[in-house]
Amino acid sequence: MKYNRLGDSDLWVSEICLGTMTYGEQNTVEEAAQQLDYAVAQGVNFIDTAEMYPVPGRAETQGKTEEYVGEWLVRQPRDKLLIATKVAGPTSRFHWIRGADRCVDRANIEQAVEDSLRRLRTDYIDLYQIHWPDRYVPLFGSPSYDPSQERQSVPIEEQLQVFADLIRAGKIRYLGLSNETAWGVCEFAHKAASLGLPKAISIQNAYNLNNRIFEIYLSEACRFHQLGLMAYSPLAFGFLTGKYLTEIPKDSRLALFSGFGIRYDKPNQREAIQAYVEIARKYNVTPAQLALAFVRSRWFVTTTIIGATTMAQLQENLSSLEVEIDRELLAEINAVHERYPNPTP
Repeated sequence: MKYNRLGDSDLWVSEICLGTMTYGEQNTVEEAAQQLDYAVAQGVNFIDTAEMYPVPGRAETQGKTEEYVGEWLVRQPRDKLLIATKVAGPTSRFHWIRGADRCVDRANIEQAVEDSLRRLRTDYIDLYQIHWPDRYVPLFGSPSYDPSQERQSVPIEEQLQVFADLIRAGKIRYLGLSNETAWGVCEFAHKAASLGLPKAISIQNAYNLNNRIFEIYLSEACRFHQLGLMAYSPLAFGFLTGKYLTEIPKDSRLALFSGFGIRYDKPNQREAIQAYVEIARKYNVTPAQLALAFVRSRWFVTTTIIGATTMAQLQENLSSLEVEIDRELLAEINAVHERYPNPTP
């Protein structure tokens, strides 16, 4: 396991981060602990969660993921692990999280932090992320920016001031962004620098073989403002494993939760996946190993967030560390990308 510096912070994170959004929905507390134990034994020191987890979000389960992580964490050497979580932003959904008026303001941030600290059973959070921007941006596969959708939002400098106070209080160590845009990265960095407030050190955005949008503008913005990418959805919700090419397997997320595949049900998605599956077979690796190794190999990726519902999946995902993307293999991947560029952004 390699460890990379996250942005310009003093956090050195494993190149694989364990995502936990299934804990409390598809995984029991015992299964969660088993996964966490195994991942840490393989060198993983970075664990990502969120106040809204598990997914899909429901009032009955909200916060369970952090609780499961906390039940495990309290038995671990805290200073050897890096825990990341997130504050939910405005949305018409998830009204059970502090009601309908859930902007990223002082009251909501401070309450969210206290609730997460309690559930995680820890005194501090290493990386605290804004799950999605307070302002309007197209999210989760939305096709384009629409100015008519703009809404009133909390000024970025006000958000940063709250995080500064929480850092001074020792409740969080660093700030991260998630589902952010290039403009947002630059604006957060400029406001922090001009006002002497904490800058964001990371961005958690989707990045995978079928969604390489990050490469176009965000990679440049994050390079010059020193934010490390925590790549989520490296398997495109499991589609890049190839398991959905012929059927929807029983107990898969698509079988259990209707509507979850909409983001990925787009033209050329299946054709691209089939092509990547064929490349994987040629090189005698699994499609999942190929997809994860590709993400890990990119210069702008600091850590790749994996998630699993079974130990077999977790083991396969971690075995991707044994796969290296050489020039020949990368050329074949890029040839598919040129034929089917970003079918599921």
